[in-house]
Amino acid sequence: MSKYLERAKEIRAIVEPHHNCAQSVLMSFTQSLNLDDETAFKLATAFGGGMKSGITCGVIVGGLMVLGLFGVDAPADTQALIKTFKEKHSNMIDCAELLRVNAEAGGQRKPHCDALVYEMVQYVENVLKEKGRI
Repeated sequence: MSKYLERAKEIRAIVEPHHNCAQSVLMSFTQSLNLDDETAFKLATAFGGGMKSGITCGVIVGGLMVLGLFGVDAPADTQALIKTFKEKHSNMIDCAELLRVNAEAGGQRKPHCDALVYEMVQYVENVLKEKGRI
């Protein structure tokens, strides 16, 4: 298991304070960014729960934050991240819709969101490796 995925699992296991999905993805990479956890936590606070309004899933926003901080900001990279996410999740990117479909299938929220965080951390790590950033 990579250090980034291991860190994501540590973060998702913390009960208090709660770390939203955007925070969890961003904070998984803080050590390689020389970014402290407190700043990352505050920076991504408003992006959980689909920007607190059920729109774009926080893992997408967190993933894009990480790529940007590593200097990976070409439109093609952003589009590839979103396209890959959509392909894996029935063309959905909105938090409310992802949670609704999960609940209708009998899933629980935390394991669902944890899985999305781990998926995004792995995706971002792969992109960063491909681009020679880590």
